[in-house]
Amino acid sequence: MDEKIALIDTVKGEFADELIYNIAKVVDPKKIDIVISNHTELDHSGSLARLMHRIGQDKPVYCSKMGLKSLSRHFRQKLNFQPVENGQEMSIGQRTLSFLETRMVHWPDSMFTYLKEQRILFSSDGFGQHYAGHEKFDDEVGEAIMPHAKKYFANILMLYAPLILKLVEKVTGMGLEIDMICPDHGVCWRKDPAKIIDAYVRWSNQESKEKAIILYDTMWHSTEMMANQIAAGLSAEGVDVRPMYLRKWHRSDIMTEVLDAKAVVIGSPTLNNGLFPTLADILTYMKGLKPKNKIGAAFGSYGWSGEAVKIIEKELIAMKFEIIEPGIRVQYVPESEHLDTCYAFGQKIGKAIMG
Repeated sequence: MDEKIALIDTVKGEFADELIYNIAKVVDPKKIDIVISNHTELDHSGSLARLMHRIGQDKPVYCSKMGLKSLSRHFRQKLNFQPVENGQEMSIGQRTLSFLETRMVHWPDSMFTYLKEQRILFSSDGFGQHYAGHEKFDDEVGEAIMPHAKKYFANILMLYAPLILKLVEKVTGMGLEIDMICPDHGVCWRKDPAKIIDAYVRWSNQESKEKAIILYDTMWHSTEMMANQIAAGLSAEGVDVRPMYLRKWHRSDIMTEVLDAKAVVIGSPTLNNGLFPTLADILTYMKGLKPKNKIGAAFGSYGWSGEAVKIIEKELIAMKFEIIEPGIRVQYVPESEHLDTCYAFGQKIGKAIMG
């Protein structure tokens, strides 16, 4: 709020009236002079048309050039869209806003807005969390906010890690001083903004721990028996091992664990000459997020055909995982020698992790 009043981003369409109500507790919405759209995805812009109807459809909506294309197709109303250049500045009185294009973090239209005098970065999807509480700032939540930020990165931004690293370098090179980061999801970072920036650098580099994730599903417990012995072998080598039975874990929690794991071991029974459905689901999801610097391994039980292990290995190779041991297949129920083989399999993977 200055000589001109600027609103940065909106909300999902179904929350438009709640947004307007909350704004009205601060200022009459009709007094808003400009709206800035950092990102056109509908969780950010869905209420734009309803808002502009309330504050005045002739008032400017500033966006990136790619944002202009997207917003024009999202909304058929004739709104006053004004594309901005990368690095362009805008005075709203005693304060100055500048715009920084952040293409593909995580849409082509994405940009950040920087409030120079107060050193606040409005970062759209960057540095966000899937967190909804009464707290507005990181210091009000404490360390408990970091797992939410990690989960958000793993499931929304991991795919764009190389671009994020370049963006951090760009912002550092520009010498922007940042006292607060205000993302469109979750709390704002005001206690130590450098902490979340440093975390993004680590996560973007996909630095891994001495940790292995075992993802599996099972029909009649045979694949589960194999998973337990592989886990025991990994643990014997000092590896932090996390067996994850897929019907008990959401894919977003799985990817949060995958982010800093050194090895991902995947087990599936063979069903109709293919993968068990839960394994097909997580492999498709993981492949799209492109985790890097991982060791991969496959295992599974089968009745008469046994294709699942080969299918898993093919997907792991496509993701450029390092396959250090051929996958293990066991027909029907594992016997003691099969379980010993699984234990040794876990040990070999563990040695590779620790080595």
